[in-house]
Amino acid sequence: MKTIGEILSQARVNKKYSLADVEGLTKIKNSFLDAIEKQRWEDLPPFPTVLGFVKSLSAALGVDTNLAVAVLKRDYPPQKLNINPKPDVSAKFTWSPKLTFTLGVGVILVTVLGYLVFQYSRFISPPNLIIESPKEGQVVSGGSVLVFGSTETDAKIIVNNQPVLVSDDGKFSVSIGVTKDTKEIDIVATSRSGKMTTIRRTIKIQTN
Repeated sequence: MKTIGEILSQARVNKKYSLADVEGLTKIKNSFLDAIEKQRWEDLPPFPTVLGFVKSLSAALGVDTNLAVAVLKRDYPPQKLNINPKPDVSAKFTWSPKLTFTLGVGVILVTVLGYLVFQYSRFISPPNLIIESPKEGQVVSGGSVLVFGSTETDAKIIVNNQPVLVSDDGKFSVSIGVTKDTKEIDIVATSRSGKMTTIRRTIKIQTN
């Protein structure tokens, strides 16, 4: 039985067409036409393209298209399938309920862990203490000086050995009695863990 190349070549010769004539009719490159007739498959595009070429050539040369296709499939060498024994599926990403659950649990764990670390760091650190009055070197007249400022809401404040109540927003205020011998005001903030922050302000008592 004739090959597809022989069938198409014979049909072309019978019609007294040159390869250039067929190229003009089908718009298929001369080199491809020659490769099909001589069955140099390695010089041709992939099979689907060659199949389209053969159908066009059959119509142009008066060859039964079904016959040409059947002979082509018989003559065309088997295609090698590149089978990867370990297919790479890493590039495929699919969002799944399991992934959503895992991410949700991860976010919760990170949040809880971060909160615990923050609380522990706060627990072991000395409390913040801000004193707005008295200022360093402030001149005080009269028998008392107003001490006020802010600290952590759970800290304890002692001013010159006198406990001071801290409000819910961390602010405190107290009037401390002074004498002409009073030189300093000591403010001590103590955290729940026993860490202390001390601020000492020097004052000057104004006497008449």
